[in-house]
Amino acid sequence: MEKVLIVDDSILQATQLKAILEDEYEVTVAQRAEDGLRLANEKNFSLILLDVVMPGMDGFTLLKKLQEEIITKSIPVILITSLSTVADEQRGLVLGAVDYITKPFEPLIVKARVNTHIKLYHYRRQVEEQSMTDQLTGIANRRKYEQHRSTKWSEAVRLHVPISICMMDIDRFKVINDLYGLKEGDRLLITIAALLREKLHGHGVYGRLGGDVFCLCVDYPRERLLALIGEITDRLAAYPLPYKVVPSFGICEVDNIETPINVLCDWANLAMKTIKGNYLNTYAFYDGKLRERILEEKKIENQMHDALLQGQFTLYLQPKVHIPTSRIIGSEGLVRWIHPVEGIMPPDRFIPLFEKNGFIIRLDEYIWEQACITLRRWID
Repeated sequence: MEKVLIVDDSILQATQLKAILEDEYEVTVAQRAEDGLRLANEKNFSLILLDVVMPGMDGFTLLKKLQEEIITKSIPVILITSLSTVADEQRGLVLGAVDYITKPFEPLIVKARVNTHIKLYHYRRQVEEQSMTDQLTGIANRRKYEQHRSTKWSEAVRLHVPISICMMDIDRFKVINDLYGLKEGDRLLITIAALLREKLHGHGVYGRLGGDVFCLCVDYPRERLLALIGEITDRLAAYPLPYKVVPSFGICEVDNIETPINVLCDWANLAMKTIKGNYLNTYAFYDGKLRERILEEKKIENQMHDALLQGQFTLYLQPKVHIPTSRIIGSEGLVRWIHPVEGIMPPDRFIPLFEKNGFIIRLDEYIWEQACITLRRWID
């Protein structure tokens, strides 16, 4: 049975409306606007009948608040009024009301308008649901996931429970498509979606953001989240494919509710990228140390091209010694970064990053050239 909320400080009016509707709908009455707002957020109403004139918070103010809330903004609101001007009606419609009913109530008119707007509400929801469902996997697409994630976030903040954002993808998913075809890749994505549905149904928000990237938003403690990741990893390891399916997870535990959700997702994504290709560890947490490391890497990347052009990278020679005779018989060419501000930078600060971003090739060529220049100078 559809649920209808009546918000009206007049007991007589609320009783009349309830009597008109209760044979077809489950009707709840709130006499204060504040109670109406709370109930609208807690229960799944299909329509709200709202009196315009109420003490304290009036109907227009409540309507505005309902439109601002993620959970309630899609619920159709019919305003109740006795005598209204065109300006009043326009104000209500601009604020988001779908219709008006006037006092005294005509039961047939009230029922017809309520019934029409509930049908329209469900039609809109059906169309919206189709537009927000990933066509391949049947789970939420990016738009729907972000909407549900915002709802989950609001609930977690209200209930003061911990929440984590978890990004997930499949390591070298493109290789699976190349080796076994797009249909096999699609079958794997469908399996992952079914696995998330099985493990998280009713307990978290999840969706496919595109390609092989999935995102989860859960209110689990760390131990339970890691157990979930372990279960997903084990199930995918047993996936019937000669190529081992290895997921990667990046986790951002929310410790500041003021941090924008999109920033938290970016942090989770950064954490995930740090363990790509690491078969010994399939998950990483975003924390202060990781943030410092990312900032440090960004700083180095911003300076590396100019440093090469300015000759800040210097050839160091490590001698090779013939042990029986103690004679130097050669040397190994090494590199040190002589930074104009920070001085000598040890190679472990920049070599791993250069190997990851490809700049190591240009640096190798530069050091080879410096070695050849040195040899030519010695010969001359």
